[in-house]
Amino acid sequence: MISMILLAEALASFGAAFGAGLSAIGAGIGIGKIGSSAMEAIARQPESAGDIRSNMIVIAALIEGVALFAVIVSALALFI
Repeated sequence: MISMILLAEALASFGAAFGAGLSAIGAGIGIGKIGSSAMEAIARQPESAGDIRSNMIVIAALIEGVALFAVIVSALALFI
């Protein structure tokens, strides 16, 4: 009986770590794609660099917010 409880706790820890890792990787890939696309857009139209940069920062912040939410959900799954 105790081994089943320990196994469940170990699986919960693994699941929480795996979820947090996936959310961090996903956020990194998303922000990288945003940065790449923004640099290409600025290279094509340098006169609109300010607008493109401000939009890039807003979208990157939204992606970071979603990633932070995923990490918090993973931590809650670990402790609850």
